Amino acid sequence: MSAPVLEKPEPAKPVPAVTSPTGRAENGSPPGPAAGLMANPKLVVVGAVLLIAVVSALIAGEGSWPKAWTFDVETPLRDVDGWLVDNRNSHWIFLYFLLHISNGATAAVDAVESLFASLGWVGVTVVGTLVAWTAGGADFGRRALRTAGTALGVFAVCGLLNMWEPTMETLALMTVTVFASAVLGLLLGLASGLSERCERLLRPVFDAMQVMPAFAYLIPFLLIFGVGVPSAAVATVIYAAPPMARLTALGLRGADPAALEASVSLGASAWQRLRTARIPLARKEMMLGLNQTIMMCLSMVVLASLIGAGGLGLEIYDALGSLQVGDALVAGVAVVLMAILLDRTTAAAGERLGEHTAPGTGRLARLRGLPLAAALAVLTTVLAVFGSWLSDREWPDTWTVDIAGSLQDGIDWFTGNLGSGIPLVGGTLTWADGYANFVLNPLRDALLATPWWAVFLLVATLGWVVGTWRAALSSVLALLVVGAMGLWDRSLDTLSQVLAGLVLTLVLGFLLGVLTARVARIERVVRPILDTMQTMPQFVYLIPVIGLFALGRPAGIAAAVVYALPAVVRITAQGLRSVDPTAVEAARSLGATSRQQLFQVQLPLARRALLVATNQGVVLVLSMVVIAGMVGGGALGIDVVTGLAKGNLALGLPAGVAIVCLGIVLDRITQPAGGRSTS
Repeated sequence: MSAPVLEKPEPAKPVPAVTSPTGRAENGSPPGPAAGLMANPKLVVVGAVLLIAVVSALIAGEGSWPKAWTFDVETPLRDVDGWLVDNRNSHWIFLYFLLHISNGATAAVDAVESLFASLGWVGVTVVGTLVAWTAGGADFGRRALRTAGTALGVFAVCGLLNMWEPTMETLALMTVTVFASAVLGLLLGLASGLSERCERLLRPVFDAMQVMPAFAYLIPFLLIFGVGVPSAAVATVIYAAPPMARLTALGLRGADPAALEASVSLGASAWQRLRTARIPLARKEMMLGLNQTIMMCLSMVVLASLIGAGGLGLEIYDALGSLQVGDALVAGVAVVLMAILLDRTTAAAGERLGEHTAPGTGRLARLRGLPLAAALAVLTTVLAVFGSWLSDREWPDTWTVDIAGSLQDGIDWFTGNLGSGIPLVGGTLTWADGYANFVLNPLRDALLATPWWAVFLLVATLGWVVGTWRAALSSVLALLVVGAMGLWDRSLDTLSQVLAGLVLTLVLGFLLGVLTARVARIERVVRPILDTMQTMPQFVYLIPVIGLFALGRPAGIAAAVVYALPAVVRITAQGLRSVDPTAVEAARSLGATSRQQLFQVQLPLARRALLVATNQGVVLVLSMVVIAGMVGGGALGIDVVTGLAKGNLALGLPAGVAIVCLGIVLDRITQPAGGRSTS
């Protein structure tokens, strides 16, 4: 049956637009800009407050925080640091609690590293490939073979690049932290998913942890455990557990009520309902949470090289410190390959959860019935005992390829020939200088010239308009903490970089999101690129931007834009696809052009998704701008990096607290009221 043909209506004669007292035209046409503005008093308030801020900045010319309202936080922190150093091996809280955590983390990581060394490079490659093959289905299907081939290729390339030893160090720390994060996240998710009281208690904790940049997690644990693996392990577990907890709770709360009712009618106890109904129905969400936890563990483990974690992160950090971008790129390639391996393996396992294979199908149907975990454990034990007979512990030196020199030569050539001097275009270094001089510096100067009370007023107004009075109050209190610590100017410097990066991120993200949602061909091209970008840890984004833009704030902002772009694109595209098709069809039937459908129907109906995309862009840009302090970003970022690298907690901890406060402010003024708890 053919679809009905919609005839284009005859164009109506123009009717004078007579507006009603509410600003709406009585003939149904949209109100004019002035009428629309007056119909929304909140926009009028925001405009008035913004005008006050601009005028006050022009008149005052300087907006420093009052010195009488600052407090000395460095002296107490030095005292605390000294007390911890003096009592770390004698006080009861360390002897009977914290030292057990520290020793347990160190022993677990050392045990896994010893296991990898006993297996040798052949044993690690074989076991890793078999684990990936099992996750893909343990058969000769395309998915299982592709997953196993990915694992085999990743181990081989890491060895060829002479990155075997740091890769094993990173993988050992990853194994321990992923296990601990998954267990902790599962327990918290069960508590949140089964208890309303626990859910109300944990939700604000998870919200705060979401806006905290990765650096902020390292500082308190460095204070407690000192430099080394324990600090890195504990910080990674705390950082990576929330996704597992939140998605587990989401899966438990979203279980099919009919299935739960059937379980109750059969007389199942609460424990039986949990084990046989709720958890099986939440498996997909739990696997997605595990995937996110693994990727966040890798990101933090690489970043934790600043506090002595070692591994691939240390290779990148040392190379960036000496400006050997070629060496950093080699280590960065190994990190990206590890991320791809972990992502593909967990994704393949997640895809299998919803599949129901008939008994007896597949070439290895009988093998599927065996306890594969036990078989892999036995094989690993055998290889650990006899691995030294099969191969050396490390990848053979004669099987390595040195590409760092070639990469460095290529970067030097690019910088020398394309960095500047290109007619009409200039070059990447020219763009970086122009962006700093004409965008970053004026924006920073404008913020620093705005009186502190005007900044408070503007932030409170935005928090109230977008969210609730609670959002406005929490934003003002966060700014008050920043000023009281004496970090007002440095925080506004960081804020200027975040705002500049956010504008670029949103412009590019919204544009690509619209194109991805409306053009299938572009969606097919962009999807694998976004998948790859989302698997890359934060640290890795710094490497290519240094080669393109050299050290400085523009390089950090470029890394922040690239890091935050995938989330903005995906959320925008998903929001546009979720628009009610009947609304779009109605606009089309009335003769609306494609442009009119987009701007008058799809974008207004996807407003909440666009706000969520903006919120995620803010959080991710802030996180990356802080890390960019390593490549010349300055402001709070360099304070945190220096404090971590030199163990100067009096410098690093206040800067970390200020970053968290900025994150709270930006989160509250960009998160719609419906997206947060009102409790």
